Amino acid sequence: MNTTAIFSPALPALSPDCPAASEATAQQTMPVKHPRVLSIAGSDPSGGAGVQADIKAISAHGGYAMAAVTALTAQNTRGVQDIHVPPVAFLRVQLEALSEDITIDAVKIGMLGTAAVMTAVGEWLGRTQPPVVVLDPVMVATSGDQLMDPAARTAMVALLKQVHLVTPNLPELGVLLGKPVATSWAEALEQGQELAAAHHVRVLVKGGHLPGPDCPDALITLEGTVEEFRAPRIDTPNTHGTGCSLSAAVAALQARFGDWGTSVRHAKDWLVQALETSQELGIGGGPGPVNHLNELWASAAPRMDSFSQELWADCAEQRAAIMELDFIKELAAGTLSRHHFAYYLAQDALYLGTYSRVLARASALAPTEEEQKFWAGGAQNCIDVEASLHRDWLSSYSMAPAGTAQADTAGTAQSVTATTATAPGPVTKHYVDHLQGVAFSGSYAEVVAAVLPCYWLYAEVGRVLHADYVALSGENSHEHPYGAWLQSYAGDDFAHAAQTAVRIMDGAARRGSARDRAGMKAAFAHSAQYELDFFAAPHTHAPEPIMTLGD
Repeated sequence: MNTTAIFSPALPALSPDCPAASEATAQQTMPVKHPRVLSIAGSDPSGGAGVQADIKAISAHGGYAMAAVTALTAQNTRGVQDIHVPPVAFLRVQLEALSEDITIDAVKIGMLGTAAVMTAVGEWLGRTQPPVVVLDPVMVATSGDQLMDPAARTAMVALLKQVHLVTPNLPELGVLLGKPVATSWAEALEQGQELAAAHHVRVLVKGGHLPGPDCPDALITLEGTVEEFRAPRIDTPNTHGTGCSLSAAVAALQARFGDWGTSVRHAKDWLVQALETSQELGIGGGPGPVNHLNELWASAAPRMDSFSQELWADCAEQRAAIMELDFIKELAAGTLSRHHFAYYLAQDALYLGTYSRVLARASALAPTEEEQKFWAGGAQNCIDVEASLHRDWLSSYSMAPAGTAQADTAGTAQSVTATTATAPGPVTKHYVDHLQGVAFSGSYAEVVAAVLPCYWLYAEVGRVLHADYVALSGENSHEHPYGAWLQSYAGDDFAHAAQTAVRIMDGAARRGSARDRAGMKAAFAHSAQYELDFFAAPHTHAPEPIMTLGD
């Protein structure tokens, strides 16, 4: 299986938390929502690597981070100046204090430094048997500094029998095998399989040291099978602590997912984004840290890589034009005619029928289980939630009694015609024809790009309209005739779905060729224009209402 990196979609539902902390000796076998993850590693006072990086990476993936410090370093982004290893007896006290009180769902091991430290950690692992143990065999830092006494290699190799996954870079892989550093990806995979077979341990081979535009990683299973994960090389000097961060993320995710391939894929996707946004930090004069908490610090708008940024910029004209439409302004102010709103609702209900089928098609084409579930959930949502909401509103707006506060004209009420309620208007027909054409003749990437504007632009419109609605309505918000409708599209759930869809599209763009991306841009551009036309349609295409005498 060859899986290219995508930004993480919504995580699947996870089981409840594990037993109470007092049951410290119980073995946790089921995934947990907020795993308690222990980092056993050295301290980096600059915050980019070691236990400091581990704590950030664990926290970024929903884990509760703990740390037992094996060494104190004097370092910054330019290098390591000094190392102090506290007495091994004190490390033993740290570990015992934790395990006798707290259930530990996963352990990430980083810098150990000496054979005595490794032996102490190995003995503790043998007694406590944590369900997830990930070893990052720190020997050479990104800066080139040696962090391990070469004589400790034997103790490190012996420690492999106590771990479930080891994550060496290519120099570290060579040291563990006693071989020269691999100079090709094929050689690296051979070495990874050799290490896995020799010590019955899973190996995450990291190919970042190889030249070229890609950064391949590969998970070698206990059976020797290979699952590859590829992503483009990020052009940034900020790579301090990447190994620490990746392994800590994998440990936390494995405790959540219970599947090594899924955990590695999500961790790699996260690291890609952490590298892409690392320049925002501006830390130090050497190789800076990755942006561990980029998702937490992101604004309400979806985090975008260069491809989605380009598409967002390309549809700036449509976005601006949507906000200037009479339909949008009147909807926000609450002055939109019932006739125009009813036309919009009827057309949207018709649109959703086709849109749900196109989302189902995206689910069928999706390369990962997570993406399949996301699109399938969107299709079901159109049918079960959105369609029923539209029917409720349509019923209300086409049957409202005359003379109510909702009537447009005193003494009369307006009703949509039968044709309006059952037949797609010209814009709706063109839009759904476009979506169906892409869905059944285009690639998965093009389908994703085609359906995205309905998520993305709708979320943006909902955000802006809801802000206007709150500002205009104030304490009288309950009197706004479209208040409930505006709130339904400004909620966190819809915004999160839009963000997830953007990230999935970015992943598809990273995996695809230049031709794929050109097709995605065309599909997205057409859908963005149809979104503008759809919002404009009530004022340009709605037939004259049927007027009925009031009571």
